[in-house]
Amino acid sequence: MVRLILVRHGQSESNVAALLDSAEPGAPLSALGRQQAAELPARFAEERIERVVASPLARTVATARPLADALGLPLPVDAGLREVLSGDLEMRGDRDAHLAYLDPVFRWMAGDLAARVPGSPEDGRDFLARYDRAVEAAVQGAVGAVVLASHGAAIRAWAGIRAANLPDDHGRERGLPNTGVVVLEGAPGAWRATEWQGERFTDVDDDPTGAGVPG
Repeated sequence: MVRLILVRHGQSESNVAALLDSAEPGAPLSALGRQQAAELPARFAEERIERVVASPLARTVATARPLADALGLPLPVDAGLREVLSGDLEMRGDRDAHLAYLDPVFRWMAGDLAARVPGSPEDGRDFLARYDRAVEAAVQGAVGAVVLASHGAAIRAWAGIRAANLPDDHGRERGLPNTGVVVLEGAPGAWRATEWQGERFTDVDDDPTGAGVPG
């Protein structure tokens, strides 16, 4: 059983400006974001981490680098871990743009995988397919913990959909701050969430409702 640790990148310059930023290379980390990244090795000191993989955007690579270096591990990148694409909303920061961006992501979580961000080339099926491929490649042959440095909406959508013990609205109702963490255990096709930014969950087998009640 693999322990999969999904980490949102540190604060970026686009986060500071509240801009939707999904294109490569993306904005760099802010000063706070660099500090958040530097704290990750100590934060994960008790984990038996075998691999660290990042999305190719500048902010995720810079977030994962201190952890990979501290562990003496390489830092491969996988485009499948990129953020949900912003399409026509790229680099907009107004409220309407943010709502238009999140609406299809929330609809994916509710089962409407045909929804897509305006102007985006991918719908929910495309997103899940590329993220699934990235996760499967990252965990192949692993027996300990694997850390994936990725993005807020992408982590919320993928983990909210793929974790069998989470209620359907979990990813919609709970955001993820910079360097926020979601932890799943299991294997491709059989993931269960154990933690969402400090919130812990009972195993589905121990929960008669099957809803993944917070522990």
